[in-house]
Amino acid sequence: MGKTVKKQRPVNLDLSTIRFPVTAISSILHRVSGVITLVAIGILLWLLGLSLSSPEGFQHAASIMDGFFAKFIMWGILTALAYHAVSGIRHMLMDFGYLAETLQVGKRSAHVTFVITVVLAILAGVLVW
Repeated sequence: MGKTVKKQRPVNLDLSTIRFPVTAISSILHRVSGVITLVAIGILLWLLGLSLSSPEGFQHAASIMDGFFAKFIMWGILTALAYHAVSGIRHMLMDFGYLAETLQVGKRSAHVTFVITVVLAILAGVLVW
């Protein structure tokens, strides 16, 4: 029988002290925006079905979209979709070899992704409101 080796590793259970690198934040947000986009498909399909059901259904869908809360949700959906698309393009550029897979390029491309998303979020706000 072999000996068991006890590993002495520091354990940090206070998650507020952990600082994620920008590349990790970008990756996590890409996954979150994908989930938001998936849920948004259901909301958008319901709204589309309602608007196509009848003239009254269209009026009801239009009245739903007149509210601030609905516009805010639509802006959030468009922003999540924009981030997911921009981040997906970033990942594909890395996968196809157009961007080097180095830490410096990863950090820079993550920052560029955030900047492009902010611009697209502002444009989505103009479109919705």
